[in-house]
Amino acid sequence: MAKAQTPEEKNYKVIAENRRARREYAIEDDLEVGIQLMGSEVKSLRQGGAQITECYAEVDDGELWLVNSYIAPYEQAKTWKHEERRRRKLLASRREIARMWNATQRQGMTIVPLVMYFNHRGLVKMKVGIAKGKKLADKRATDAKRDWNRQKQRLLKQQG
Repeated sequence: MAKAQTPEEKNYKVIAENRRARREYAIEDDLEVGIQLMGSEVKSLRQGGAQITECYAEVDDGELWLVNSYIAPYEQAKTWKHEERRRRKLLASRREIARMWNATQRQGMTIVPLVMYFNHRGLVKMKVGIAKGKKLADKRATDAKRDWNRQKQRLLKQQG
């Protein structure tokens, strides 16, 4: 169900969402980061041409990079077109990048993109999660818990 937008959130728009991430990974922490884009990429995102389900983020030489994300080509950009699957720099503070590097290198975690959106100021932002991969039994337990909560809500709705 769509959330009602307040006047200061009138420009908020979800571009792409990685729904599989919540099933495949146990998200420990999430963080909002900026993303460095070209003009034709932003215009393509305004038309809704993006996919982040197969991408991941990595820390390389003290910088955070988004790898294998897809942004559709913008047809009106004739001279300065962008590559669809290039590495894109994610913008975060040094402290946050160091914390992510520590989580990935020492603790075996993964940096997973969760959602890409335009914030209330019209800037492209991305929410990334520091996650640990789930085993098959963990996925089944999560599904069983979600099904039980649904069943519980149905029973409470019938009684009330």
